[in-house]
Amino acid sequence: MPAQSVPIRRLTEDPARPLDRSQWPAVLPQHQIHLSHGESFLELAVDRFRGRGLWVLDEPESALSFAGCLSLLSVLKDLLAEGDSQVIMSTHSPVLAALPGAQILETGPWGLRRQEWADLDLVSNWRSFLESPERYLRHL
Repeated sequence: MPAQSVPIRRLTEDPARPLDRSQWPAVLPQHQIHLSHGESFLELAVDRFRGRGLWVLDEPESALSFAGCLSLLSVLKDLLAEGDSQVIMSTHSPVLAALPGAQILETGPWGLRRQEWADLDLVSNWRSFLESPERYLRHL
């Protein structure tokens, strides 16, 4: 069932007034109301991330499981393979940071710097934790 689009102006006519539950069916396809946050996010990505565009994602992993992150990578990889889109993504996920062909910029006290995936602080921190969780957990 394809999702119906709702014009943005309809959702923002009165930004001070939140949408109440009676308006949800007009905003979301009925089946999306019953999906998890991650499932609905992935469905949005599959349905809407098409054609040329600039796609800006701010920590999309917050909605996604490990498998969901891999699914999003697949969607983004296919989108970028078409050659007329660009993705800017802020992430704390080593999985999402591994997007094939990505130019990675790491932020820190130094500002911004280009970095290889294997040299990212977030990758080394996760590796260290996964190798020996007790080193971290004993400090809690």
